[in-house]
Amino acid sequence: MNYWLVVGSPQNWRTAFKHGDIWGLKATQRHLWESLAENDKLIFYATAPVPGIIGYGIARTKFKQDKPLWPDEIKQRKVIWPLRFEFDVEFCLAPDKWVSEKVTSRDLWPRAGFQLLDQNLGKKLLSDLRKTGYAVLARQPSLIAEIPAEFVGIAGETEGAPISHEQLKEKLIAIGNLQNYIAEPEYQFDLGKLDVVWRRVVNSVPTYVFEIQVGGDIYHALAKLKHAFDLWNSNIFLVAPQEARGKAQSLLAGSFHEINSRLKFIVLEQVEELYKRKKNYKDFERELGI
Repeated sequence: MNYWLVVGSPQNWRTAFKHGDIWGLKATQRHLWESLAENDKLIFYATAPVPGIIGYGIARTKFKQDKPLWPDEIKQRKVIWPLRFEFDVEFCLAPDKWVSEKVTSRDLWPRAGFQLLDQNLGKKLLSDLRKTGYAVLARQPSLIAEIPAEFVGIAGETEGAPISHEQLKEKLIAIGNLQNYIAEPEYQFDLGKLDVVWRRVVNSVPTYVFEIQVGGDIYHALAKLKHAFDLWNSNIFLVAPQEARGKAQSLLAGSFHEINSRLKFIVLEQVEELYKRKKNYKDFERELGI
């Protein structure tokens, strides 16, 4: 696990927190973006008029973006920071305390963007931050706060009956909603339509992409998933019967070897099982008032 110093203006940090905890790097920083791994520690540094450390979090999914998000991008009508990643906030000062309670260090030499920190310095900075007050930052309300009623139970679904392509799409959309993603079917892109995608915010590319093959052409499904990965660095999933795994593995060892280590295979029945577990967990949270 590495520790990274993430440097940005207070305005850009507010935008990042507002839009689902997303940060971005310039194309010239690709080597740093590629070195960033899931679960790496991130230390949030706000520049003048703060200037200092305001919080920390954990790196999650990396993706590429072609839509403006931050104020400078919107003003210039172009993407300045296309190499993006999601993160979880573990600790953050309230915005009105950024100036008065920031953490500083003589060992820290922040420069624009992104830099790898010494492990001992990273641990010390996190320890110093924990001594200050904690705040849960206000988030932009989720566009889909509840599971749509039509996804609570699929009409005509019976125990032991084969699940259809359409039912699988509906289940994946419901699972995405449970996880506070914007989940949608039939996402149009240049190779046609993707069965289901999950996005973090409206002006974002798909973070998760699912192609469902109850039967039919696995080659074409893998081609679309590979293209989604090439375009956006999306997490890619093939949902298919267990008996299709061998065919998929053969293609991944050959024509689609570039995505062999990135693609996840989900057996059809696992979608239903995941939905049930997620929904039960969410129902239990509501019961407890959490």
